[in-house]
Amino acid sequence: MSTVAPPRGAVRRISLSGGDLTLSALLAEPAGPPRATVLAVHGGGTSAGYFHGQAHPDLSLLTLGADLGYTVLAVDRPGYGDSAAAAPGGRTLAEQGAALHAAVAAFAREHAVGEGVFLLAHSFGGKLALTHAAGPAVDGEPPLLGLDVSGLGRDYAVDPDLLNTAPQKAHWRRNWGALRYYPPNTFRDADAMVRPMPPRERAEAAQWPARFAELAARVRVPVRLTFAEVELWWRHDDGELAELAAQFAAAPAVSVHRQRAAGHNISLGWTARAYHLQALSFFEECLAGRAASAAAGG
Repeated sequence: MSTVAPPRGAVRRISLSGGDLTLSALLAEPAGPPRATVLAVHGGGTSAGYFHGQAHPDLSLLTLGADLGYTVLAVDRPGYGDSAAAAPGGRTLAEQGAALHAAVAAFAREHAVGEGVFLLAHSFGGKLALTHAAGPAVDGEPPLLGLDVSGLGRDYAVDPDLLNTAPQKAHWRRNWGALRYYPPNTFRDADAMVRPMPPRERAEAAQWPARFAELAARVRVPVRLTFAEVELWWRHDDGELAELAAQFAAAPAVSVHRQRAAGHNISLGWTARAYHLQALSFFEECLAGRAASAAAGG
């Protein structure tokens, strides 16, 4: 029996080799050759479905990115999705970083990736994104072109021990902000993407403020940071944001933004499309800068 290939731009589920783990992912590809590949990395306690919200047609980063000429690959981090059974305790950030490098190289062997890879990450996924960007690439891995992170700072606005001691329901307001920021049915549909946070992730939470500066100093691609208007997990006053940006001393460009009318889970709210378009616009700027440098012989 013949199998009909899915239409270009459709979102489908695939598997990737992440070293000793098989990682699940959601993939959307454009109608023609991709401009570049957007690698989307979800936060703690969610899944790759965070970037393909179903409560409203405007939420999905995957369909929007494919419509604009990008391949979009949203990966279930180690300990989530298909790898949860093999790694029920999760993996450390260093181990997740190694798995993600391997998965990107494996993806590039079988798919067109365009000019390279842009990392777009949320919350705990931003910790992995910085770990990934600060580490060495592996053989066959396409170049990293830029990094966009939402919902991640350096210093917690709460006691990080709450991640280990407080029940998940206690974090509702920190994760969501306010009901009015989200389309109807968001919280019904969210059940399909919410997952337990693996214990090894929880155990590392308290170490993050000390690790941030060390990782940020090793990032050598343009960086964009976004904080929701109602962001309750992280300190993000003006002085704090200036300090954050200064930590990326090796990055050729750093910008910090605030997303109006949004809670921590920006990509599931009414302003998801606005945020995603801004992130993709930033990626376009990175591509334009790359082209200009190549034309000038740089």
